[in-house]
Amino acid sequence: MSPTPVLLHFEEDRDFAHSLAKAAGMQVLTVQRHRFPDGELKLRLPATLPKQVVVLRTLNDPNEKLVELLMVADSARGTGARHLSLVAPYLAYMRQDIAFNPGEVVSQRVVGRFLAGLFNAVITVDPHLHRVATLQEAVPVPQAIVLSGAPLLADLIATQRPGALLMGPDEESAQWIAQAAARHGSDYGVCRKVRHGDRAVTIELPSVPVAGRAVVLLDDVASSGHTLAEAARLLLTAGATSVDVAVTHALFAQGAIELVASAGVQHIWSTDCIAHPSNAVSMAGSIAAALSTMFATETTP
Repeated sequence: MSPTPVLLHFEEDRDFAHSLAKAAGMQVLTVQRHRFPDGELKLRLPATLPKQVVVLRTLNDPNEKLVELLMVADSARGTGARHLSLVAPYLAYMRQDIAFNPGEVVSQRVVGRFLAGLFNAVITVDPHLHRVATLQEAVPVPQAIVLSGAPLLADLIATQRPGALLMGPDEESAQWIAQAAARHGSDYGVCRKVRHGDRAVTIELPSVPVAGRAVVLLDDVASSGHTLAEAARLLLTAGATSVDVAVTHALFAQGAIELVASAGVQHIWSTDCIAHPSNAVSMAGSIAAALSTMFATETTP
């Protein structure tokens, strides 16, 4: 393997790419992109590449980006790359892991196999997995590495809201919030969520005293904001002195920030897995450490 792996990125990921490349000691190169009037894309990679190439692409708004990855991976292998790694801080299409109704496409399986056909390794952060135990089951690559934003967000909360009660908005967050709470010995609880549609949920608070406590809602993904808003309203009604939100992936669809704020949430903190004004902690160092370990493993006889 090349002693100096190259990091390929697109222009909108420039800031994260340079932070990652600096932390990992990598050369950073930009994929040039042109859009034709009919919407087709023309991409341009460096004329030659080393054997070890890392592609950075966080997969919010994923549909066009998946096409980009197809073209980049194929072209990179044609210009010298032999080992391709995908760094996708946010990995899309992981939630649909079974067919709930006849004929439904299991997108996790389709996209996972698609990526496995392009890359030798995938590194991501807090993938939204439900009924599979490991990322490698969803994306069957030789190396599937999962990192978490929970420790860094827990560190931030410890400085911004010392002694806060950590609260998971639904059962799916239980393991993740337990990890964050253990970081500083924080008290925590997990709500129960019943979903009635993409934008309709019912929340039940756990039997954990919240009166007089500052509460921070932690989750891996924030999208429509309805779950967080409903949980915040219930917590404030139950006597919480404040409610803040900390999430790994700040998807936040249109109107979501306003909805959460209208529910009484004071601050929103997120990692930089998806670029957003709420970004408060960076995952670049953690991903760089994972890459360094992977490179060392690959070059060990």
